[in-house]
Amino acid sequence: MPEQTARGGSVVADLVARFLRDHGVDRVFGLQGGHIQPVWDQLARLGVRIVDVRDEGSAVHMAHAHCELTGETGVALVTAGPGVTNTVTAVANASISRIPLLVFGGCPPRQQSNMGPLQDIPHTEILAPVTRLSRTLRVADQVLRELDEAWARAAGDRGEPGPVYVEIPTDVLREEVPPALVTDEHLRAKPRRRPQPHPDDVASVADLVRGARKPAVISGRGARVTDGTELVRFLDASGAAYLDTQESRGLVPADHPAGVGSARSAVMRDCDLLITVGRQLDYQLGFGSPAVFRNATVVRIADTASELIDNRRGEVEILADPAAAMDALAQALRGFEPDTSWRDELRAKHEKRSAEYKTALAESPTHADGMHPNQIFAALDALDGSALDLGETVVIADGGDLLSFARLGITRCARYLDPGAFGCLGVATPFAIAASLAFPDRPVVAVTGDGAFGITATDIDTAVRHGAKIVVIVSNNRAWNIERYDQAENYGLVVGTELADSDYAALGRSLGAHGERVTDPADLPAAIERALENAPAVVDVVTTQEAPSPDADKGLGFVPDYQALTPWNDAEIERRKA
Repeated sequence: MPEQTARGGSVVADLVARFLRDHGVDRVFGLQGGHIQPVWDQLARLGVRIVDVRDEGSAVHMAHAHCELTGETGVALVTAGPGVTNTVTAVANASISRIPLLVFGGCPPRQQSNMGPLQDIPHTEILAPVTRLSRTLRVADQVLRELDEAWARAAGDRGEPGPVYVEIPTDVLREEVPPALVTDEHLRAKPRRRPQPHPDDVASVADLVRGARKPAVISGRGARVTDGTELVRFLDASGAAYLDTQESRGLVPADHPAGVGSARSAVMRDCDLLITVGRQLDYQLGFGSPAVFRNATVVRIADTASELIDNRRGEVEILADPAAAMDALAQALRGFEPDTSWRDELRAKHEKRSAEYKTALAESPTHADGMHPNQIFAALDALDGSALDLGETVVIADGGDLLSFARLGITRCARYLDPGAFGCLGVATPFAIAASLAFPDRPVVAVTGDGAFGITATDIDTAVRHGAKIVVIVSNNRAWNIERYDQAENYGLVVGTELADSDYAALGRSLGAHGERVTDPADLPAAIERALENAPAVVDVVTTQEAPSPDADKGLGFVPDYQALTPWNDAEIERRKA
């Protein structure tokens, strides 16, 4: 289809493709279908790379990871009916994670409305609860204006960032728009607005820092608007202890003296000033409850309200670009000499515990039914500095039980992604593919449980076809083990939580990837090294069911009444009694 019609106008499909290209989109993720073919065709003609996947949910997961890793709005294309409905879980995950995405769907021609057309279902109503905007664009000469609004909504220009769903009937995609109605203001990309902190709020927080003896900073997804420079500058100026979360791991170097991740419980229990930076106080942080943060005055800093006013309000709340706020606070604390004795004590404990844990990884026992999952992280650590530079590696962790081991076992990486607060399993392979395509010169290692891997395993084929040099390490314990453990411990039975002894390496090979199965921990480092050399690759590691994860031991599978973990839940019960 030519870019212009015989009369000099442009068809809508071409305008959509030009809009995306002019907004910096050079790669989209999707699964083909007739309802979106006109746009698919024009994107290819304009040189936008199309990553075709094996499941529409994977397309959204890839767009999600692309956004997280590059800072660019992710774009997914899916066809009508089941093409759209297959994305719902992945869109919900992006919504919970506040990820700017544009999901472009197809829908039947207007002429077939209410006649029972192919793949007709109310997509916009289905996706409305998990998007910032869900809309059908029915008027050809208004499409660019509405796309411009959709793009801004996804970026958070009118509130919280997150996924947006738009669809255009196929007949509208083929309509011509006269040149006079194609306005540059809607095709042109606009910079996102970055609100600046108010000087009075900065001064108030600086006063709180000066008066605190045990200040702590916890960062989250919203802190990703910076490369970490301003956050590090503030940590240096304030003397605060620092806890990252899986949302922002890698933002502050692991060797920074503020990093005290192994003393997390002590920080949360004892800090007298808690500063959150782009981080919700969700279940992963005990909802900010006084039962968990017993002594803390709270300060909230974020550029979106959902990271500012949830669950526990701040003594000061700064609605501003986190990088600008961190920089302004560091400036306000110039000349201040913080007492870092508490932080330094925690850092010493952190380094001691980290060293002990690192040693213990390799010494984890092998059981009759397989090796300990910690052996996976011991093997990665053993390769660091030789076959692998973890400081340059993008690491993806996925699963239930395995994710708990990964959060402790992965201490160094360039970037880290996992299922997030929604607990959306099955992200490992699509996240890794997007990471590898975005950063082809970086190693990308995904560590996943066997249950989680199975959800999107066929996208190993996508990695092979698109040259994504990923290494997927599957901890194969033949179970949904965190649930199996909960059943055995709390209900006295095991039912519906055990899986077959499948050979995932063979599956990888059948899809064109390198694949190895490992049963002896001594063989694991060499197997991972060969996988790196021959990526894309699947390493199937036979692990035991008899090693409960830290989260399983703390009752995550049990789902206590008030808090996610039983120690916090017990503390919450005591607080309520008092």
